[in-house]
Amino acid sequence: MGSGIAQVCAAAGYQTVVREVEEAALTKGLARIEKFLDDGVQKGKLTADGKAAILAKLKGTTGFEDLAGCDLVIEAIVEDVDAKATAYGALDALVGDGAIFCSNTSSLCITELASKTRRPDRFAGLHFFNPVPLMKLVEVVRGLTTSDETYQAVFAFAQSLGKDPITAPDTPGFIVNRLLVPYLLDAIRAYEHGLGTIEDIDKGMKLGTGHPMGPFTLLDFVGLDTTYFIANIMFDEYRQPVYAPPPLLKRMVLAGRLGRKSGHGFYKY
Repeated sequence: MGSGIAQVCAAAGYQTVVREVEEAALTKGLARIEKFLDDGVQKGKLTADGKAAILAKLKGTTGFEDLAGCDLVIEAIVEDVDAKATAYGALDALVGDGAIFCSNTSSLCITELASKTRRPDRFAGLHFFNPVPLMKLVEVVRGLTTSDETYQAVFAFAQSLGKDPITAPDTPGFIVNRLLVPYLLDAIRAYEHGLGTIEDIDKGMKLGTGHPMGPFTLLDFVGLDTTYFIANIMFDEYRQPVYAPPPLLKRMVLAGRLGRKSGHGFYKY
């Protein structure tokens, strides 16, 4: 997700600094961007000069200090309020007073995250979808403290990336995951109860409803750990059974079967 966001920002012409926690993760993320661009060149969707221009806009770092000159900071780290607050605390003293913070969280409360900063009026949600370079949608989430100027600036920024943003409420799951996560969890429950095989449920939803991928393929793509975190956050907020993680999802996460990222989820990769 982070590499995809960095790529689309650079492709839109913005000088982009991407910060990772360690050199290995940074190298892997930048390599992922280069591979995506190489594929574009091979398919004739991008010229070699275009690839070079995008990479020239990108700078990688493992230090927060290299973000000091940024006008907009997009945080895309683990779905944990404390972890995000630690990053905001490191950045608040570095960047300018007018800089805007955005979180790519898919489920956490934007108002709560904003309260962890010195700039709650200049804080908003900017929720991208994977794969970021291909997905047109961005959810712009406005917290209780987000100013009109910040909301308008973030919405315009999303449009400048070539995205088609929508305004989402500051409630867990926003719009898309509020509808999508119960569907994914129910697919797991249906499989647990013997409705059909994983392959047949996926095929049924693809061919019967026109979905580009079935629920289990999508779960593996999103990451079972990510889905599990989101479901727990939504259940804590709404206290409705539809948002409760099924037992199988919890056990797969405990077993390290996280989907594509680990090489094994509902399918093997």
